[in-house]
Amino acid sequence: MNETVNQEEATAVEPVEEVKQTFTQDELNDIVGKRLARAAEKYADYDELKAKAEKLDALEEASKSELQKVTERAEKLEAELKSLKKEGEVRAIRDEVASKTGVPANLLTAETAEECQAQAEAILSFAKIGDYPTLKDGGEVIGSVKGTTKQQFAEWANKAFNS
Repeated sequence: MNETVNQEEATAVEPVEEVKQTFTQDELNDIVGKRLARAAEKYADYDELKAKAEKLDALEEASKSELQKVTERAEKLEAELKSLKKEGEVRAIRDEVASKTGVPANLLTAETAEECQAQAEAILSFAKIGDYPTLKDGGEVIGSVKGTTKQQFAEWANKAFNS
């Protein structure tokens, strides 16, 4: 029990005298003013840093829009290049079919070799339907022509639509 008493005596806290200090309004204003001055010193360059941050944000936005402009232009040029390559390939196909069949390339509108070949064959079969009179530049008929123009047209139409 002796130990218990010693522990209680050791843990007992002696009361400390409270010191009550009163300040006048001027003293309190001075204390608060000094504290605000220290805080203001700590953040003295805040406005300058804020202005720099705004400028940086503006520059990043401007460069971002420039990057977007360049990206859009590159995409547009890539699309144009792809289109030109496609046109070149189609033109080569049409020229090849035209040289093989004798049909002018400007009459072919398909984009694949098979379709162009089918068009050329259709054009050739249409061209062989009738006997067209051969005319000189002045409109004079060359070769043997039978009947009037009206009769020639009627004969041609019968062949064309009855075959």
